[in-house]
Amino acid sequence: MNAKEIRIVFMGTPEFAVPSLRALVEGGYNVVGVVTAPDKPAGRGQKVHESDVKIAARELGLPIFQPEKLKAPEFIAQMEALRPDLGIVIAFRMLPEAIWALPRLGTFNLHASLLPQYRGAAPINRAIIDGERETGVTTFLLNREIDKGAILGQVRVPIGADDDFGSMYEKLMTTGTGLVCDTVERIVAGDIDPIEQEHIDETTLRPAPKIFKEDCRIDWTAEGRRIVDFVRGLSPYPAAWSPLRRDSAEAGSAKIFRVRFCAEAHAGTTPGTIVSDGRDTVAVACADGWIGIDEMQLAGKRRMSVRDLLLGFREIESYRFDDGRTL
Repeated sequence: MNAKEIRIVFMGTPEFAVPSLRALVEGGYNVVGVVTAPDKPAGRGQKVHESDVKIAARELGLPIFQPEKLKAPEFIAQMEALRPDLGIVIAFRMLPEAIWALPRLGTFNLHASLLPQYRGAAPINRAIIDGERETGVTTFLLNREIDKGAILGQVRVPIGADDDFGSMYEKLMTTGTGLVCDTVERIVAGDIDPIEQEHIDETTLRPAPKIFKEDCRIDWTAEGRRIVDFVRGLSPYPAAWSPLRRDSAEAGSAKIFRVRFCAEAHAGTTPGTIVSDGRDTVAVACADGWIGIDEMQLAGKRRMSVRDLLLGFREIESYRFDDGRTL
C-alpha cells in the first residue's frame, strides 16, 4: 500500500505539533481525523482558548475531535468509525490502550529527546539544564508505559553554546516534522526494525519530569556554568527567577533570561550579591565568579535589556538576590 493512502489519525495540542500536521496534509498524506484538547478559558478575561492544533486543523479542513475523557465509549466509537491504519501522537495526553492499539499499524509518538534519555514532560528544558551538547527527536511506538515503546527513528541535533529552550524548541519542532513523515513512509514500506527499550539500566538515564515554579529558582551558590545552563534551559519559558531582598526584607523578584559567566575571584563575596556600574552592566556573585545578566524582568514589569532596566533602577546595588538551592 502507498503511504499516501493509509488512514491517519493525528493527536496533538500545542504549537510543537502543528508543523508536522501541516507537513502531512501538504505532503498528500490521508489524515482522516485530528484529536486535540477541549477548548478552555485562559488569561485575565477568561476568553475561550483553542489549541494550536485545533486552529491548524480547522484551516486545513480536517475533522476535529475534542474528547473530555479518552476512555469515553462515544469517543472510542468515533475513532473506530474512522478506521485508522496509523496513529500519530505529538505532545498530547497519555492514551488508553483502546485508542493507541486501534490502528492496524500501531500508534507512534514524536518525543523531543534521544530516547531512552529524558523521558518525561520537559525533555528540551532538562537537556539544556544538564549541560548537554546534543539532543534530538525520536519516534517510537506507544505501549502501556510512558516513553518506553520501541524506537522507530531518531535524528540528532547539536545544542549550541548560545541555544536556549526557545531556539532548541524551534530546531526540534522543524527536525521532528521531517522525522514524522519519514517514519510514516518507512512503516508502510516495512523498512523499520523497531528497537525495544528493554534491559536498560535505569540508573544511567536522566529523567525529564514536568517543571514547576520552584524548580526554576536560581541557586546562586552553584557554579557559574551550571547557572548559565540553568537559565538557558528555562528561557524564555517558564523562565529562571530569583527573589530580591533589600535590607533583609523581601523586595519582589526577577525573571532572568540571558546571562554570561565570568570566572573571576570575588574575595568571598556572598553569592547573590549584586554589583553594577549603573549604566549597562549588572553582575551577581556565584560560587566561582560572576554571572553577568543581559536580560531580565522585574515583577510587574516587561522583559528588557539590563541597559534599559538601569535607566529606571539605578539603586540596584542596594538589593541582593536571595539564595535558592534547586540546581
